[in-house]
Amino acid sequence: MKELVLLRHAKSSWELDVEDRHRPLTEKGMLRIKKMAQHHPEVFSDLDAIFSSPANRANHTASIVIHSLQLPFEKLALTESLYTFDASQVIHFVKNLPNELDRVMCVGHNPAFTQAVTYFSGKHFDHLPTAAWASLKFKQTNWSSVQEATLTLGLPKKILS
Repeated sequence: MKELVLLRHAKSSWELDVEDRHRPLTEKGMLRIKKMAQHHPEVFSDLDAIFSSPANRANHTASIVIHSLQLPFEKLALTESLYTFDASQVIHFVKNLPNELDRVMCVGHNPAFTQAVTYFSGKHFDHLPTAAWASLKFKQTNWSSVQEATLTLGLPKKILS
């Protein structure tokens, strides 16, 4: 069995005049992702690998999760192909993961992650909010053949209300 956790980056700021990939997280975003990690440690612990878009907001989100749960930073790899808004690139990345990895988290962006959730789960899904995660559990044992995942969602409003 394979498990993929897609984590959308936390809320980022549009206040600074910087390139898209350099946008920072807001204070609210940093607090929210820390609470999400602490509220759902079982989702983020025991991962074989963590891949993140190199965009500041995604990398910072991954780092907060790792730090909050005292996970090894060695599991984090910045992956240029995850700096995308196109689901086909995310799907291609996942289907080409090494099979020795069983539990993987990717940190990235919409609309790519929302569309990838729909693709992998076979269920229509409207929107993955910032700091939300989707756990996709597959019956298949090879990443190249993953499909029809069982979907579990972690939505920030449920823990912050």
